[in-house]
Amino acid sequence: MGCNSGGFACRDYVFHSESHEGISILQEVLGKSNADSFWKEGGSMRSVKKNVWNLLFLFLVFGLTVYGVFRGEDLTKLIAIMKRAHGIWLFCGVLCVVFFIWGESIIIYYLMGTLSVKLKKWTCFLFSSVGFFFSCITPSASGGQPMQIYYMRKKNIPIPVSTLVLMIVTITYKLVLVVIGVFVLLFGRGFIQKYLMGIRPVFYLGIALNVFCVSFMLLLVFHPALAKTIMIRGMHILEKMHVLKQKETRLHQLENSMELYGDTAAFFKSHIKVIGNVFAITFLQRTALFFTTYFVYLAFGLHGKSVVDIVLLQAIISVSVDMLPLPGGMGISEKLFLMIFVPIFGVDILLPAMLLSRGLGYYTQLLLSAVMTIVAQFTIRTEREKEFVS
Repeated sequence: MGCNSGGFACRDYVFHSESHEGISILQEVLGKSNADSFWKEGGSMRSVKKNVWNLLFLFLVFGLTVYGVFRGEDLTKLIAIMKRAHGIWLFCGVLCVVFFIWGESIIIYYLMGTLSVKLKKWTCFLFSSVGFFFSCITPSASGGQPMQIYYMRKKNIPIPVSTLVLMIVTITYKLVLVVIGVFVLLFGRGFIQKYLMGIRPVFYLGIALNVFCVSFMLLLVFHPALAKTIMIRGMHILEKMHVLKQKETRLHQLENSMELYGDTAAFFKSHIKVIGNVFAITFLQRTALFFTTYFVYLAFGLHGKSVVDIVLLQAIISVSVDMLPLPGGMGISEKLFLMIFVPIFGVDILLPAMLLSRGLGYYTQLLLSAVMTIVAQFTIRTEREKEFVS
């Protein structure tokens, strides 16, 4: 499959098990062990040991979070307060979560169309759901995109194309958080003094990590030679420190990835309007998820607080925890909510509000994306799998 749109040329790859070039790129994305198992199992990637550890880690963090949140609390009172919440507003919160997942699928559909890859919107929604599910259950959301690439490959989408699309999604996704964080930092001194004094170190760390992440990705995209030099020197230092084992193939993989970043730069330069549209959609997508807390506020019949303050506070939590190595920011997100939303909900409703907000924003997302991932497993099949089933 080849495509050429607006001066951007996608390399033509056919990804069979005999394609060594395709395997090397897949190894860059998934890691060698996962890529090897991917091909050996005929396209059914089951890194069982890694998945088991991820799930165990998820349950451990979840258990510690539950213990920390509910220790010493009157569960009967909590349930009674939560029952007072109006269901219609909570349903609006659920719709925000659906829009959040759907928003990324629209971005994937739009970018794939720009690259002359024709897909159904429903298929893109499944791709998006797979990404969110595996991002929810893996530290630093590291498992989402490799699994999206795996399912995209089943639809005969070349790995360089899917990786390019998902890289643009990642950059704009992080960039929205950077814009919000920097905006609050520069123009929200009163807002910080009013709400964020107790969490400033975490907030500043979150901004710094996101700025570094976006800056580094943009450096890779627009100055690949400089980025390559920095990464080679970094690898040599880590090898001398025995943090990394010396491998001759690592430099070759790095060169392949630099070629991908060059393709991304070419796309950015020749599709400025497309990138702007993607950023706008991403901003709406992320804002929709932040609105879930506002609908929880309305569900309890509260009024008088600014919708901007509530949405922005929820955004601050995302900025603060997005880069931390915890599934969905679990544990720290709950703690931050209980610290900064006291002026919004008051002491009595604070914990029930946090449970509903996190239940909508994270756990509903996890459940919905899990269901859609199961659907994807049974409906997104390679031609070989379709022949086997029939």
